[in-house]
Amino acid sequence: MVQHNGEKQWQLDTRRIGDDLLEVSCGGRWCLDQDLPSAVVIMAEMGDTLHRLSFNTAQLSAWDTGFLAFLRALYKLCAERGVSIDQEGLPKGVRHLLAMAAAVPEQKVARRSSTRQNLLFQVGAATVEFFRGAPEMLHFLGEITVSFGRLIRGRARFRLSDLWWEIEEVGPRALVIVSVISFLVGLILAYLGADQLRLVGAQIFIADLVAIGMVREVGALMTGIIIAGRTGAAFAAQLGTMQVNEEIDAFKTLGISPVDFLVLPRMLALMLMVPLLTLYAGFVGMLAGLLVSVTIFDIGMFEYYTETLRALELKHFLVGLSKGSVYGAMVAYAGCLRGMQCGRSAESVGEAATSAVVTGILLITISASLMTIIFYRLGI
Repeated sequence: MVQHNGEKQWQLDTRRIGDDLLEVSCGGRWCLDQDLPSAVVIMAEMGDTLHRLSFNTAQLSAWDTGFLAFLRALYKLCAERGVSIDQEGLPKGVRHLLAMAAAVPEQKVARRSSTRQNLLFQVGAATVEFFRGAPEMLHFLGEITVSFGRLIRGRARFRLSDLWWEIEEVGPRALVIVSVISFLVGLILAYLGADQLRLVGAQIFIADLVAIGMVREVGALMTGIIIAGRTGAAFAAQLGTMQVNEEIDAFKTLGISPVDFLVLPRMLALMLMVPLLTLYAGFVGMLAGLLVSVTIFDIGMFEYYTETLRALELKHFLVGLSKGSVYGAMVAYAGCLRGMQCGRSAESVGEAATSAVVTGILLITISASLMTIIFYRLGI
């Protein structure tokens, strides 16, 4: 077979040698601006009897990635049919580039799956993935525990400026969103409580419901969920980007623990600030309940204030603070864990941020349930 294009200046010739060898001769210019042939024509010439392939490029005057793309397609077809290839006839530069292309593995994250699995398969895959990741989660928890041990002994290596920056980021800058959500939640609690208490003429107990609910349970829970979506995802994205840029590997090379330098300040910041945000959320929720009670249900401001003071006890504040501290630790743990587990691509950073939010909310829900049961059993 002989193919050529006089205008475009490329030639392709095939010649059988012996019983099982096909020699492919390429001449002229094999460049991207040419209308180059398909590799399929070579495989059609081989048929079922030829099992070896060689090249003759003595007449090749110029080549670029167009020639490489032709060869890569031809190599793939030969691999599917078990045809062996002799590369000696190719230019040295072509052989070198083909070897480099073969040495780099395909990026799995670059291509999305085109098939959709059913719900049962997805649930099963998620369950298997969870149990596979459990040892890694426990290992990371152990590293954090050891890091806290070094902190207590005064041997943890991190900058105080980083800690103060994280405190500012997760505390004062989150006040606006915490204020809005807490006010609306307090408003909802007041309306829901009033709708039932009005049946027995006990609207004054709206103050008890809103105060205890916001200070003890709802304030901490809503603050934790807000911080999980706002700060947990940010932690995962920050550490994931550092993982992509190999900055975390640089810390390890320098002998600096990434857990001490990166995770510990974030963990401390959330454990310190989330309890304070919980108290603030409870106060804002009580203001919302006061507004509803005074303007809608004709309860006096002084009566509402007095009933709130009577309902609140020190144990309610301690329960709310303890839950806020635990929720902050859960959010920091989830965000830093997913960030440290991030892959080496931009898509992996997005997946890490999403997974951090989901994991953080899941851990908050589990810990909230366990702590509620424990406090009930203890009579607190």
